[in-house]
Amino acid sequence: MNGFVQDFRYAIRQLRKNPGFAVTSILILALGICASVAIFGFVDAALLKPLPYPDASRLAWVTESVQMIPRADLSYPDYLDWKKMNQGFSSLDVYTGNGYLLTTPSGTEPVNGLKVSDGFFRTLGIAPALGRDFRPGEDLPEAPQTVMLSYTTWQKRYGGSKDVIGQSVSLSGVPYTIIGVLPQSFQFAPRGKVEFWTTLHATDQCSKRRSCHPFNGIGRLKDGVSFETARANMKAIARQLELQYPDDNRDQGAFVEPLAEQIVVDIRPLLLALLAGAGLLLVIACVNVSSLLLVRSESRKREIAVRGALGASRLRLIRQFTTDGFVLVAAAALLGVLAAQGAMRILTSLISKDMLEGMPYLNGLGLNLHVLEFAAGISFLAVILFSVTPMLRLPLSELRSGLAEGGRGYAGTLWRRFGANLVVVELAVAVVLLVCAGLLGKSLYRLLHVEVGFQPDHLATTTVALSETTYEKEPQQVAVSRKVVERVKSLPGVQSVGLTTVLPVSFNGNTTWIRIVGHPYNGEHNEVNEREVSADFFPTIKARLLSGRYFTDAEDSTKPRVCLINQALARKYFPNEDPIGKKIGDTDLKPDRIYEVVGIVEDVKDGSLDSEIWPAIYYNFNQSPDTYFSLVVRTSQSEASMLPSVVAAVREVDPGIGTLDVMTMADKIDNSPTAYMHRSAAWLVGGFAALALVLGVVGLYGVIAYSVSRRTREIGVRMALGAQRGSVYQLILTEAAWLTGIGIAAGLACAVGAATLMRGLLFGVSSWDAATLAAVAVLLATSSLLATYIPAHRAAQVNPSEALRYE
Repeated sequence: MNGFVQDFRYAIRQLRKNPGFAVTSILILALGICASVAIFGFVDAALLKPLPYPDASRLAWVTESVQMIPRADLSYPDYLDWKKMNQGFSSLDVYTGNGYLLTTPSGTEPVNGLKVSDGFFRTLGIAPALGRDFRPGEDLPEAPQTVMLSYTTWQKRYGGSKDVIGQSVSLSGVPYTIIGVLPQSFQFAPRGKVEFWTTLHATDQCSKRRSCHPFNGIGRLKDGVSFETARANMKAIARQLELQYPDDNRDQGAFVEPLAEQIVVDIRPLLLALLAGAGLLLVIACVNVSSLLLVRSESRKREIAVRGALGASRLRLIRQFTTDGFVLVAAAALLGVLAAQGAMRILTSLISKDMLEGMPYLNGLGLNLHVLEFAAGISFLAVILFSVTPMLRLPLSELRSGLAEGGRGYAGTLWRRFGANLVVVELAVAVVLLVCAGLLGKSLYRLLHVEVGFQPDHLATTTVALSETTYEKEPQQVAVSRKVVERVKSLPGVQSVGLTTVLPVSFNGNTTWIRIVGHPYNGEHNEVNEREVSADFFPTIKARLLSGRYFTDAEDSTKPRVCLINQALARKYFPNEDPIGKKIGDTDLKPDRIYEVVGIVEDVKDGSLDSEIWPAIYYNFNQSPDTYFSLVVRTSQSEASMLPSVVAAVREVDPGIGTLDVMTMADKIDNSPTAYMHRSAAWLVGGFAALALVLGVVGLYGVIAYSVSRRTREIGVRMALGAQRGSVYQLILTEAAWLTGIGIAAGLACAVGAATLMRGLLFGVSSWDAATLAAVAVLLATSSLLATYIPAHRAAQVNPSEALRYE
């Protein structure tokens, strides 16, 4: 220990004597550690940390599967059969719903809520912190209406009072009895921040039909049963139900995967790509510091030679090198880890509130044990690297020659080879990051400029929720929706108002099965997006009418049923014929479900920006109204400034109406989960790439500059013998060009492979996009040669007589 303390103090003194080297090395390495640790914190929280449930690895996501939707929702009758017939799950439960209208003393407020089967929390392994769980049978139609509160809701709305148990709360006009409060740590990521958890009561028409799929299932595997076994069992049950109910269950399978996989399925590619990018930046930082250590080892050559000549053993010198590396890395690691904590907070603050609610696993994100272990691991590897580097430069067998040289001499062969190799590695890694950043940036640009089929500018939107008890009947729903539209339309600056049950650029889903009257039919499920829209919806969003006409407001339930279709549906189901005037019905062609096609509209992007356009059918809202719809308002002024007025106008119609998701259409598109994922990847990897470019070019500059400084006599002799300055420029630039060319070539090859691995994050570009590859090669080559010009210019200005005197 005395020897270690002595080495430690000596290492500190050496860093103090070389503040430029110390500060540069520590900052560069701290930057790499900060990026890696910060991104690993997110990876640990989302991908590595187990779900906060007992024996969470046994929990499964259980849904149906069809060709168009691999993870399709589940029908209630199918759920009952699955629960009864399966042999792989000890319990199987479902949930559904979007929320409720909460009646409060200050008015009506939309709140997030879910309906769950009675064993939902027992399947998760969660016991209430206060009160009781749902009892078996409490989700039956005749059972009383009961609700459990989230811990946050209990504190926020009820002041944490224990007397809340037994109280009544009105949700969407229905009284519910509060029976329990969930633990503070409870989270259910698939549905984000849920305030009220009620038992489902399958009394609505949808729950009675196998063709209606509003549920998602979770199950707990029996002991000794694998996911593969459970999946095979559920698929066998699905095939049996398909034979038993061929009309409703045709081509419907089962989907079973770990619950944890379902939660992170969208964010996994992004996090892994960012972790790889941060890792590459760390590699460049380590290579840069290694280069600095090599340069510094030249100045210590005489010192180490003297120490060896005075009797220092091989082990003693190795220990000193190791201590030097430890001190350097310890300082950088401390700074990097502290910076990583701040970086994690900054990155979290950039995530929208809505997205954060769906990522409860990020709660408590910070320097936990896993993250600190990761930081310690990469620091340990860095210590080994920085200990070995000076040993390679100063082999102990050459101590005598080092003593004889007195710390001076020419650039050795080892320096030329090893230093040059480090620079090639730096440049190659920089190319990989630059190419990936370029591809992600290009993907983001194309994603945000994808054709959506309408004009999103000057559109304000809000979702409207009506009380199902107040507006129980369809005529009431039509009447109040007309009042809302007329009131909003009367606002100054409003040009037109439309409504729809699903806003564009939301999701592909909410589908229906159609059958073309007069076309051959063999029981297949022709699945298409279903949307209910008002007469002014398409004119408001400025979607182009290709043929036929729009709806009229007078077309209600008393008039013949009509529909509009998009181009995709027309192409798929009406090839080589005019759809106008044709009839579309359900699979049974019930008379009240047959609609006449009166118009074809241009394809509107219903799903996410990177999704394909599905066939879609649009029904007249007045003929198929709902208590949950969205307003789309086109304004002549700033749409953002109109949002408060729109909400106030809706409330003027009826204070009991709830409004939520108030935003502009442009913000909805720009801040959509797909856009956010691509933007985050582009910005973060772009940041890594910019730093890698700077570090790579600086590394090349350092190698060439050091080489020039060690070749002063050689250059002086050349010039004394008649060499022109142009030849000196050529000598230095050729050396740099070779290193740059090799680094770029190797980097481009690796970049194509890296881009192939992250192709899930790319949109509209290929992993071998020639323009991006060429742009990166030109950028790096230009930057490298500009950086090399400085030492080349310095070499060309060498005075031969001074160079010879110097040696």
